[in-house]
Amino acid sequence: MTMDLGQLPVLFSLFILLFGLGFTVVADPYIRRKQRYIMLTILALCLSLIVQNLWENHLFISHTHLALKNVLSAYGYSIRPVFLVLFLYIIKPNGKKWLWWMLAGINAALYCSSPFTNLCFEIRETDYFSQRGPLWFICPVISAILLAQLLLQTFICYRSMRKKEYLIPFFVVLIILTAIILDYMARIEQPVSFLTIAIAAGSVLYYIWLHLQYVREHERGLVAEQRIQIMMTQIQPHFLFNTLNTIRALYAKDPPLADRTLESFSMYLRQNLESLSRSDLVPVTKELEHTKLYAEIEVLRFPNISVEYQIQDTGFEIPALTIQPLVENAIRHGVRSKKNGLVMVSTVRETDAHRITVQDNGIGFDLKQMESTEESHIGINNVKERLEQMCGGKMILQSEPGKGTMITMLIPEEER
Repeated sequence: MTMDLGQLPVLFSLFILLFGLGFTVVADPYIRRKQRYIMLTILALCLSLIVQNLWENHLFISHTHLALKNVLSAYGYSIRPVFLVLFLYIIKPNGKKWLWWMLAGINAALYCSSPFTNLCFEIRETDYFSQRGPLWFICPVISAILLAQLLLQTFICYRSMRKKEYLIPFFVVLIILTAIILDYMARIEQPVSFLTIAIAAGSVLYYIWLHLQYVREHERGLVAEQRIQIMMTQIQPHFLFNTLNTIRALYAKDPPLADRTLESFSMYLRQNLESLSRSDLVPVTKELEHTKLYAEIEVLRFPNISVEYQIQDTGFEIPALTIQPLVENAIRHGVRSKKNGLVMVSTVRETDAHRITVQDNGIGFDLKQMESTEESHIGINNVKERLEQMCGGKMILQSEPGKGTMITMLIPEEER
């Protein structure tokens, strides 16, 4: 177990990796203070474990300082379960973990007493090899329990979120198990154990995972802001006043129709408000219902327009306030001034996607001019961004002045 010059690049890479990660964790503004402290603790312990491995290897080569080698071995076995407990804090930051700390403490107490009692191991003076004691199995058993708990918490998180980045903690558990197998079965001489290298790599992967979580939280915040913004664009004061005036006029001519219109208007407003609290997708049928409520009110106000539906596919989900804003945009900017304005909404199932089309025979517009005046099409831009972020969808916009507009949304099957 001698260290040659060929092993120096590996050790240098490990130290640079951990010091660089430590600097990144300190500088990262998105990580919460508690998580930052946990990551820095993991990095400090990881650096101490590398030093312990190197120092113990040196004593093995020189066959000196038997007592010190006993202490170093005890330290190495004592802190291995501590890494798993700290990894649990990353996966599940909330909740009590006194049981896991108690197991790690029992392991540390037993192994730290081994230099004096030989309970867990004994290092022979003749060859400096470690010999198992009667309680040698404590560290493997406690580590296995903590690994199982770590795997369980990872699975629970992945099952609830169904996001690909939740596979990263699974990969960390896999490389730790692989490293343990290599350390116990492979007869490869090296100053730093495979488990130490795996813990260092796992620390990097957990930081990446943490950062992805905060990026996703930031995205959810942006989506929430967009929902508020698009709702405010949908409920303009003139729409409210005009609808209320229409209902008031209907009460003088057709009270039953006025009651139905008032009920539709109330449901429309309530669904708009409910959409603010929705961070996930909604069934396309619910979005179509909301669209029809809005369309009924507009058709009542403008008898020259009609909204038709060709719904062939309803087995998928989309972001809330997706179809309705496009129909409103088609009515307000496309067909409201036409003698026989028509807006057509259709859904159809394709091979690997769900296609939603909102088409009108309105006045149309120049796509190049739209790019230079995006503020006038904020509703379309908001729908496009939320479609891409929340379900991996795609929007295709086609329009020509005087001939109308067609907006197509494609929802991938795998993102349903």
